[in-house]
Amino acid sequence: MMPAITFEEFWSWEAAAELLPELLSVFVKVTLLVTVLGTAIAASLGLLLAVLTEVLPRALSALLRWVMDVIRMTPLIVQLLFASFLVPVSWDLMWVGTAVIGVHYATYMAESYIAGIASVDPGQWEAARALSLPQGRTWRAVVLPQALRATLPALGNWAISMFKDTPFLFAITVLEMVTVAQQYGNNTFRYNEAFTIAGLIFLAASLVTAVAVRRLERALVY
Repeated sequence: MMPAITFEEFWSWEAAAELLPELLSVFVKVTLLVTVLGTAIAASLGLLLAVLTEVLPRALSALLRWVMDVIRMTPLIVQLLFASFLVPVSWDLMWVGTAVIGVHYATYMAESYIAGIASVDPGQWEAARALSLPQGRTWRAVVLPQALRATLPALGNWAISMFKDTPFLFAITVLEMVTVAQQYGNNTFRYNEAFTIAGLIFLAASLVTAVAVRRLERALVY
């Protein structure tokens, strides 16, 4: 019969205290930064893609939707590797990865925007035409504000998903939080502390983001 594992063998507070500052530093400098910039890219590019699919001629719109489908249905890790092989060696792969993640999630956010645009009452379009509003003003003042309110929960979920996908940056040698935790475990054999702390940081940040999105949603609705 194997002896029971003691708590001291399972968990070391000294190792946790040693690792926590390093993981928090990497979280802020890489994981959080990539998520914030990637979300900004995805939200703005996704909105542009959604509007283009509505205003472009049918043939061009179908081509754009096909390109979006290809990006959305290709694994993110494959896109990261492909982009890292294409860019010059001198380029910082963290920024390359941020751009790839932003473009990848822009296709998901675009679908959410498209659904939000479709949810706008047709009477709103008719009223804008009756008032002879220019197309640009119709989009800015009538359609997009309503579409954004409808799509905000979905956009928040995509931002959280992006945050949890940042560990894929290990594929292009970017030292993000999970990679640093694994390296610490490889060097000290304290994997329990390393991955538990990394997971808790992910959980805490995801919960904060979810709460912020809910409050913003309530503010826009009411």
